[in-house]
Amino acid sequence: MKLIYVMDPMCAWCYAFSLELEEFLQKHPSFEVEYIMGGLAPDNDTPMDESMKKTISSYWHDIEKKTKVTFNHDYWKENSPYRSTYPACRAVIAAETLQAKSSAKMVKAIQSAYYKESKNPSIKDILVQCAISIGLDETKFLQTFESKKIEEKLQEHLSITHQLQVRGFPAL
Repeated sequence: MKLIYVMDPMCAWCYAFSLELEEFLQKHPSFEVEYIMGGLAPDNDTPMDESMKKTISSYWHDIEKKTKVTFNHDYWKENSPYRSTYPACRAVIAAETLQAKSSAKMVKAIQSAYYKESKNPSIKDILVQCAISIGLDETKFLQTFESKKIEEKLQEHLSITHQLQVRGFPAL
């Protein structure tokens, strides 16, 4: 059976759900998951204002209270966050393009960088580090990540998200 998983690698609830999804897939190895990037926030190079930082960081605290996951809250002190998740979505699509069935590994690498190591996955260099960490070639990843083909695929993913009428992440 194939599951369609609509998510965003920078969605805190998707990060919290990742443990549940992994456990489910271990118990049901015949299930295949197709990752669809829902895209929380379009490209933006303007740092978040204090109000947005407080809002999003408060979600992390709420999620910690309701789930088994923890967050590295130093992220908010060590970075200039951007409300921009499309680069991380493109990175997952690029990884999958280069190596079939690598979406889950790339999502995990991005989430680990973001939520555990307090790195900013809105920045291309961090996404390149994530790609290298899952065994992808840096040059090939960059060429693919920056290609028109990946932007077109992201737009397809966003269209699928709209067609499925997904209003929040994660959606399975």
